[in-house]
Amino acid sequence: MLAPRLVFATSNPHKLTELEAILAPILGEDAVSGLIAPMSDFAVDSPVEDGATFTQNALIKAHALCEATGLPAVADDSGLAVDIMGGAPGIFSARWSGRHGDDAANLDLLLDQLRDVPEALRGAEFVAAAVLVRPDGREFTEEGRVRGRLLQERRGGGGFGYDPVFVPEGSTRTTAEMPSEQKNRISHRGIAFRALAPRIAEVLQAR
Repeated sequence: MLAPRLVFATSNPHKLTELEAILAPILGEDAVSGLIAPMSDFAVDSPVEDGATFTQNALIKAHALCEATGLPAVADDSGLAVDIMGGAPGIFSARWSGRHGDDAANLDLLLDQLRDVPEALRGAEFVAAAVLVRPDGREFTEEGRVRGRLLQERRGGGGFGYDPVFVPEGSTRTTAEMPSEQKNRISHRGIAFRALAPRIAEVLQAR
């Protein structure tokens, strides 16, 4: 079994699967399989994410993981920015309801807050920052954004987070109704990681 050459700052299996699916068509299956390890494979505590932006929080995670493991580290931070809420939940998207990672509660709260907002004012965008930090201290950052609108109720059983209520511009389906390949082609995280892919390739293809 190959030793990992890159560590991903997540314990969320959905995110690791998504990252591998995004990178495989660009780098090749062999270049991805088994070479990216989640942080849960290491005894590493999650750092306090006290940045003011998605990029700052992603860098905090990547630097902490790189320092703890000695491996290049990739991290992302992403969320939903709702126009009428001034960009909230934003960096607090994963813990909007008060408990980190409770997708159902976060979505319930958001839908309740937007209950009386008409469709014309339900614009929003998904935002993602993807970063790579190497042991020599070099940083590489990219950002992806996808505009869309929010429904008043859930649709679709795929995806995670706010996917069941987000309809990207030009689509009639939520990102939770899309096959994973289609979602990855248009998603904010897909855009950010594809832009970062050449830097990730340098790490994975290193001998």
